[in-house]
Amino acid sequence: MATTSQSFPRLPADVNRGASADVHERVVALDEIVPVGRANSVLDLVGNTPLLEVSRLTAGLIPAGVRIFAKLEGFNPGGSVKDRPAKKMLEVGIADGKLKPGKVILDSTSGNTGIALAMLGATLGYPVELVMPSNVSRERKKIVEAYGAKIHFSDPMEGSDGAIVMCRKLIAQNPERYFKPDQYNNEANSLAHFETTGPEIWRQTRGQVTHFAAAIGTGGTIMGTGRFLKSKNRAIKVIAVEPDDAMHGLEGLKHMASSIVPGIYHEKELDDKIQVGTEEAYEMVYALGQTEGILVGQSSGAAMIAALKLARTIREGTIVTVFADFGDKYLSTNLWIGWQEWRPERLQQVIVKWQKK
Repeated sequence: MATTSQSFPRLPADVNRGASADVHERVVALDEIVPVGRANSVLDLVGNTPLLEVSRLTAGLIPAGVRIFAKLEGFNPGGSVKDRPAKKMLEVGIADGKLKPGKVILDSTSGNTGIALAMLGATLGYPVELVMPSNVSRERKKIVEAYGAKIHFSDPMEGSDGAIVMCRKLIAQNPERYFKPDQYNNEANSLAHFETTGPEIWRQTRGQVTHFAAAIGTGGTIMGTGRFLKSKNRAIKVIAVEPDDAMHGLEGLKHMASSIVPGIYHEKELDDKIQVGTEEAYEMVYALGQTEGILVGQSSGAAMIAALKLARTIREGTIVTVFADFGDKYLSTNLWIGWQEWRPERLQQVIVKWQKK
């Protein structure tokens, strides 16, 4: 079954150590990574998310010496991994004097960064305006509005790139009015993951992570986390996960060859890149819900597909990926068309297709 871990669960070689060693390991770990018991604001609640071992779904599909873990970023207060960079970018903006009273926070977003900025803007007392493709999920729009943020909708056919262009136009019209975190080009985005996500994964796996795979939107997660992990162990492989087609249905992710490439994304730092199809990512979302009991968004489905593909190419190792958010933000989208017909054999059919390629 799936297991969550504040520490790193026992490796196969540990099974004969005895229960007392396992209990000691877990007690020690609880002192290292736990959500704060009391917070002065939601800023204090960002990070320290749990690690889930995905074992029920992977049983019989990957070598016995390989384990897959997922960082559950939906436990952040804004519900996604984007809380981390949003917090850091605002902190840096305030420290540099670029974000000050009277300014309006404005950025382009496919949804999760917008939610994070709206939440943190409300907490810090800054008005927030966001540019979003009009076809982002209804749930995301409502959440942003609930925090009091204003939305400018861009052309849905232009995706996140269209939102970027519209955002630039708004700022050009009134540059003194806005503070733009600029998540696609602000190195504070990557720094947030270097300072938090990477260290958490390192501690939670007791330094035994061998591969890190993450889906790419801005590139901040893969860049920052990957840099930290490689600073601890150069042998760790860092693999990006992207849609396999420009006209994909994986909200929040970028097909880099056909997109405006974020300034913070440096592909030369990666060890590899795995492309994932929209339909197989959707199938994985259904599989995770009905085998592991965890409901995630489509980017998490893509990340898990990539982790599974990677796991089937190695004989042993510890793969960590990121589940960027939970699936409740997408219940009104095409992601959930056909989920009622899902059966375990459908995942097997996806895997058979890999073998034929």
